[in-house]
Amino acid sequence: MKRNLNPIISAIAVSCLLSFTGCTKDFDKINTNPVTNSSEKFNPNFVLSSAQLNYTGSFDMAYDAFRSNFSLAGPIVQALANCTQEWRGDKYLIFEEHTAAYWGTGAVGSYIEQVRNIVDVVENTRGKEQYKNLHQIARIWRVVVLSRITDLYGDVPASEAGLGYYQKLYLPKYDKQQDIYNTMLSELDEAVNALQASGDIVTGDIIYKGDIEKWKRFTNSFMLRLAMRLVKVDEAKAKTYAQKAIANTFTSNADNAFVKHDVNGARITQNRNSQVLLGDVGSQDYYYGKWSNTFIDYLKKTNDPRLGKIAVTKLHISLSNKDQNPNFVTDPLVQKGMPNGKQVDAANGDAFDIRKDPSFTDYPDYSSPNPNMSKRDGITFILTYAQTELLRAEAAKRWAIGGTAGEHYNKGVGAAISCLGQYDSKLTISDAEINDYLTKMPYNDGNGLKMINEQYWAHTNTLFDFYESWNNWKRSGFPVLVPVKHPDNSTGGVIPRRYPYPITEASNNPDHYKVASAAVTGGDSYVGRVWWDK
Repeated sequence: MKRNLNPIISAIAVSCLLSFTGCTKDFDKINTNPVTNSSEKFNPNFVLSSAQLNYTGSFDMAYDAFRSNFSLAGPIVQALANCTQEWRGDKYLIFEEHTAAYWGTGAVGSYIEQVRNIVDVVENTRGKEQYKNLHQIARIWRVVVLSRITDLYGDVPASEAGLGYYQKLYLPKYDKQQDIYNTMLSELDEAVNALQASGDIVTGDIIYKGDIEKWKRFTNSFMLRLAMRLVKVDEAKAKTYAQKAIANTFTSNADNAFVKHDVNGARITQNRNSQVLLGDVGSQDYYYGKWSNTFIDYLKKTNDPRLGKIAVTKLHISLSNKDQNPNFVTDPLVQKGMPNGKQVDAANGDAFDIRKDPSFTDYPDYSSPNPNMSKRDGITFILTYAQTELLRAEAAKRWAIGGTAGEHYNKGVGAAISCLGQYDSKLTISDAEINDYLTKMPYNDGNGLKMINEQYWAHTNTLFDFYESWNNWKRSGFPVLVPVKHPDNSTGGVIPRRYPYPITEASNNPDHYKVASAAVTGGDSYVGRVWWDK
């Protein structure tokens, strides 16, 4: 809650006028405004809260969540589908406003709303005894923030990002992604070892409320994620950091990292996913935004119990009415995904007209995300026990470390199914159903990497973290996706691998941008590749 400082300032001014002699006697002391924030007075815990909240999406009506996560990454990785032109990833269309949205345009974006905030916390807590734990959590969160940016774009400003005020670095260099990863892994290693349960209580932490033990498990679990990114480019380092991490990772869904949203702060604190799916940013989102048939068919072929929880039909009856039908249908037998690469008209011929597709009956008959997953005061997942266990399964499969692959696979899949209840109790799936599913779909080590990473994709889709679904698909190659062949596509029919740099960088930071864009394997485009994506 903001405090109104104007009455306080006015009162001080009046008292000075009424007692002129007193005010002039101690001029320097009196004219230092006691209610003005300074680095000595300001509590950096408040800025940590903003950095954590904005990681879930821009405060400006989910600007990046819609354009980058839902419109691009979700359809690219065939978790979502949309038959309008607005969801560019569905048809591999280049659109600067969307590909640049996560980086930042105008007053929004990750560098503005996340990097700048978390760097402020790091710098304002450096060397201060009263903020030792806060400083380490800020270092950890800076890694979380930067890792998503570099995974989406490649070489990016990292070491100098956000330091304009502190070091006059207004044109930050682009660090090589390999160097960024080396730094991020060492930062996590140092920070987790510096956290102290007996230290300061981090009051601005909206994820774990300052619970240091949970932050230690979070840090190691995130370290494992970053380590596994490197399996194709530096397997030795991947194994080294995976071994470090698995000593203390998440132990249950109680460790899941998420932000619980609030409706009292209006659009600034509301769930960003809800703003997209409830149509706050356009009718094409709530009505035409559907689960992809690739995803729904995957759940169907294994009789996955999640299907009857995460997918509904008949959610909207009319494009002109945003109100959701309270009698939506959850029956798994009638769920069907929308095919990717289609459109709402015949501009490119019947092959691309959704109404001519054999699956079409009516738009409300395609499966939408269950509205209980995207309540305005609901949660946004950051990192889960299920993701961690599935990555541990892969580490065990690759290097025989930390237990057996089958053991971690079962824990991961079970947790992925049961954690849906954290959205809403209506989505809870019983242990009996989970055990029955695992019995009928047992882990097969000969097909282990495929099974593990397909389950990772399915789980991460249900978290609405399509960035992570896409990144892990690029790393693992699973699931095997069939590219769409829309005639207007910008990739030659190849599934996109990264976002191109914003064109504004060519004028705002020309020298560094020129070097970075020239260094992208495959070119600065949708089909270029980041360093670890070999």
